[in-house]
Amino acid sequence: MNTLRVLSTNYLTHDVKQFILEKPAGFIYRPGQSGHFSLNLPGWEDKIRPFTFTSLNDWNYLELIVKIYDDHEGVTQQMGKLISSSQLILHDVFGSIEYKGPGIFLAGGTGITPFISIFRALYYSGNMRQIGLIYSNHTQDDIILGDELFKMLGPAYLNVFTRQGVIGFRENRIDKNFLIETIRNFDTNFYICGPKSFTEEIAADLISLGVKPQSLIV
Repeated sequence: MNTLRVLSTNYLTHDVKQFILEKPAGFIYRPGQSGHFSLNLPGWEDKIRPFTFTSLNDWNYLELIVKIYDDHEGVTQQMGKLISSSQLILHDVFGSIEYKGPGIFLAGGTGITPFISIFRALYYSGNMRQIGLIYSNHTQDDIILGDELFKMLGPAYLNVFTRQGVIGFRENRIDKNFLIETIRNFDTNFYICGPKSFTEEIAADLISLGVKPQSLIV
């Protein structure tokens, strides 16, 4: 267990906040892994939640990107109030989504977070070949790190909006018909992360389209 000082905070969207944390000496994790965190505040130390590391191992700090739910009194509402010099408690690190080779990544909302560190690791090592991203959000304003994603993926990055029609983008949802229209090759890995219903429905659609269950990383 480590107590980590918050070095800086910044809102990336209206309800998604970036936290830059001090990094313990010798601390190592794999891209896609997460940590169990709580707040170092009276009454909040035992309220533990999982958040994904979006930084890379060779960085000298840790980065978390967290959706702030301000409509109820919970951990993320409190995190929305944190400032520099606040502290988080890191309890442990656990395996979440791990890179298993080229494939198509499907993310819903903050489900993009484990993919960010994977993409960064691949991009900086020159291994972004045969990688595609389909990223679903309510509106354009909900996109997290869109400019960086486009820099890393270029035309292999597709935005999908479920509640907004934007010129140059599609107003749609990722369902079976969308997958048939959009994906040419189903003989590859598929990485899926997002709300439970999002991951379950897409996984079921992909299997019905002939994707092998062992090719799904959910």
